[in-house]
Amino acid sequence: MIIRPAVREDAVAMSAVLAAILDTWESGRPRSPGHVLSNYIDHPDRVECSVAMGRDGTLLGFQSLKRATPGNPYDLSEGWGIIGTYVSVQATGRGVGRVLFAASRDSARGAGIAQIDATIGATNEGALAYYAAMGFETYRRRPRAVCKRYDIIR
Repeated sequence: MIIRPAVREDAVAMSAVLAAILDTWESGRPRSPGHVLSNYIDHPDRVECSVAMGRDGTLLGFQSLKRATPGNPYDLSEGWGIIGTYVSVQATGRGVGRVLFAASRDSARGAGIAQIDATIGATNEGALAYYAAMGFETYRRRPRAVCKRYDIIR
């Protein structure tokens, strides 16, 4: 598995991974390549967006880390990290998320981020278990969501 920064040419494959996940959630959230470009790859608050590539060149997943700015949709203090993880349905359970998080954690350290927030759908048991396994702890609950925090300096 190769972990590297996402580039514009990854948008179509990232969109396909995202669409498959959102379909399993029965979510109407945006998923187009244009959305992936603007919300992950080219986002102005991007700290890092990493992709995991299989040996055959297949995109296995991606993880986005952004810096919280004033007025962010998660009501986080300025400077926190905001993380999102999307692993291909075919690649779950293969350690993709663990390797992606190692890269994001290193990027957060390098960017001076002290805390990372993962806001997860309250019924998304897989994501809740993943973030708990990465060391995130629940610090607040919102309607239909659980907010988990990872402290970079432990």
